[in-house]
Amino acid sequence: MRLRSSPPSPFGRKIKLAARHLGLFDSIEVLATSTEDPSDPVRQDNPLGKIPVLILDNGQTVYDSRVILETLDHMAGGGRIIPKDWNARLAALTLQALADGIMDASILIIYEARMRPEELRHEPWVERQRDKIRRGLKALEAAPPSLDDINVGNLTVACALGYLDFRKQVDWRKENPGLIGWLDAFRAKTPAYDATAPH
Repeated sequence: MRLRSSPPSPFGRKIKLAARHLGLFDSIEVLATSTEDPSDPVRQDNPLGKIPVLILDNGQTVYDSRVILETLDHMAGGGRIIPKDWNARLAALTLQALADGIMDASILIIYEARMRPEELRHEPWVERQRDKIRRGLKALEAAPPSLDDINVGNLTVACALGYLDFRKQVDWRKENPGLIGWLDAFRAKTPAYDATAPH
């Protein structure tokens, strides 16, 4: 299989983290991808031109990250990172949606600075994205995710915190110190987390 991604992408990171956790990473070739390059093949693999994209051995393309995680879980036998029990599944998927939303808002802040000329940047819109991040982090700090099992929810939360450490859209360690110990515990339980860190 081939994975189109970029080292800084938190969505790509959660695929690499899950693949390592499931023992599937050795069967995946990671292809460096630029979503800003019109000639990059990612636009043929995903009409939206977004990463990550997983290209299966039969040539089928799978996107976005949530669908890729579902695919990897199926390949690993099912019920490994997406619980089979309905209540546990619903909790994991909802947690994933929250963490995905934090990452989406974080990326939009980066794009605002990267893609718009300075005179066109709209700070109230940027602050709106930061507010989404802060509300999400506050909810996570109030009810830290369980680490009994590694699933799509808690691994996505870990990737969201890692992306905030990398890009620093908000200072979550200062504003949400209750999550520091949680991330340390996740790292200790999941060595692949450090192996997938952006650089």
